[in-house]
Amino acid sequence: MTMELENVRTQKTAAYLAAVFTLCFVSSALGGSVSTLMSVYLPAVVKDLQGDVAPGQLNTISGFINAMFIFGWAIGGFSWGMVSDKIGRKKALVYSIACYGTFTILTGLMPQWEGLVACRFFSGFGVGGEMVIAMTYISEIWSKKSKPVYIGILSIAFPIGIFAAGAIIRIAPEWRQGFFIGAVPLAMGIIALFVMKESEQWLSHKQKPADSSNALFSPANRKEVIVGSLLFGTMLIGLWAIFSWLPTWIQSLIATDAPKERGMSMMFLGMGGLTGGFFSGWLVKLLGLRKSMLLCFTVCTVLSFVLFKTNSTISGAVYIEIAVMALFFGASQGVLSAYIPQLFHTGIRATATGFCFNVGRLFTATAVLFIGVLVSALGGYGNAIFDFSLVFVLGLIVTLFVVKDKKESPAVSEVSVLVDNN
Repeated sequence: MTMELENVRTQKTAAYLAAVFTLCFVSSALGGSVSTLMSVYLPAVVKDLQGDVAPGQLNTISGFINAMFIFGWAIGGFSWGMVSDKIGRKKALVYSIACYGTFTILTGLMPQWEGLVACRFFSGFGVGGEMVIAMTYISEIWSKKSKPVYIGILSIAFPIGIFAAGAIIRIAPEWRQGFFIGAVPLAMGIIALFVMKESEQWLSHKQKPADSSNALFSPANRKEVIVGSLLFGTMLIGLWAIFSWLPTWIQSLIATDAPKERGMSMMFLGMGGLTGGFFSGWLVKLLGLRKSMLLCFTVCTVLSFVLFKTNSTISGAVYIEIAVMALFFGASQGVLSAYIPQLFHTGIRATATGFCFNVGRLFTATAVLFIGVLVSALGGYGNAIFDFSLVFVLGLIVTLFVVKDKKESPAVSEVSVLVDNN
């Protein structure tokens, strides 16, 4: 282990950092594409496997498949985090990429509906792991000075992959061919196996005796796990509700069919989110982590009220409000992705980060199965979105009264000195 650690220390050049960041970014972007493909191809998939179905049944099938993928993502994020803490960041990242690549290919080969659903679950399982491990790995090898910037940029890889799914269907209009995109992450995994070196922090930690602080809910970690789960979970639930229901809410404000307005709303939502995520690192450098989180939660809370409670018709102001809110959605993802991993020491970091990132997804996956009931019970899409977005208030309260700007532990700082010299 000591020899391996010395070899890793000699590899942390600027070129190496650029190469591994590119691998993490592209594999995360491909995860975004894989997560979206079923939604893009669903009508053709259902017709091929089940024949023609009624529109209402198609919505039910869609909700079930999406829920299975999200459940797989949530379970995978937590499970792969534990694997990463046991066997190392490099191996876990390679295996998780190979997992979602393999099951994406198998999705396109499935002759039966049940097998396809299982493949989507395990595709989500791999994507969830890749997202957690890539973020953990970058947080460990990057310098403290520039880390927030690069984590912010990494946070936009997934939504870029979602946009790229539209290009995939143009290249491969037949759904079975489209799922062969899984060959690309498989190739990325092979490349990562030869290019990546193990995290120096993880290797250093493994040389130390095991202790009870490696338990997720040990007294040393319990408070941070709860805080991290509340912060990421509240933003995730609000984000899910708005992304899922915004186009339908837009349609409810217009008497006739409004594809242009629905499309415009999603364009502003997507571009605002990408811009916010890209610049989130500079926001952290300007304000610090705590003030950045306070700003994000405050703006999202206020804009949710303004957007969904003061607008009864579509105007230019609606699109501006959507764009501003999305800007801080995107920023929050980068800010929280930088904040949460640093709460935990190396031996528990990936496990705890995976838990914090994904416990909220169990809620959203369940909610996907009952969207129609929820909207009806809450009094329409506008009220439903606003009620779900009230979770931003909880995130704001937690940030205001619990979160403090935290200096990185000595373990995190060890690698910073090395990288800063490159």
